[in-house]
Amino acid sequence: MVFLTVFAYFLWKAWDINAMVVGDEIAKSTGIEVEKVRLILVVLSTLLTAISVAFVGIIGFIGLLAPHMMRILFGEDYRFLIPLSALCGSVLLLSADTVARVLLSPTVLPVGIVTSFLGAPLFIYLLLQSKER
Repeated sequence: MVFLTVFAYFLWKAWDINAMVVGDEIAKSTGIEVEKVRLILVVLSTLLTAISVAFVGIIGFIGLLAPHMMRILFGEDYRFLIPLSALCGSVLLLSADTVARVLLSPTVLPVGIVTSFLGAPLFIYLLLQSKER
């Protein structure tokens, strides 16, 4: 229930987030209370992260991997980036779990190991890309 509420809020504020990406001055000129929106987004993101970790444990790199993959593939528009990141994260986790169960059957690998093998190379790639910019 918390996820759906926070997700709906993020979708509702997608236009504000897009304006804030362009610049705080531009966002303020369109009537967005930048500091207030930013504070609420950080608090809700932290709440959602804490609840996710409490329920499913630490699944390495999915929260980092999915949004960056979607940003690379589909661009910076948060109206599309937010739902696509959620969809990509669920597909990645489901795929990683399937690989973890099948790879060394009947032994089941921890899903965090599989996600680390996916996430570490992408994380290194993103670090190298940010240094080039």
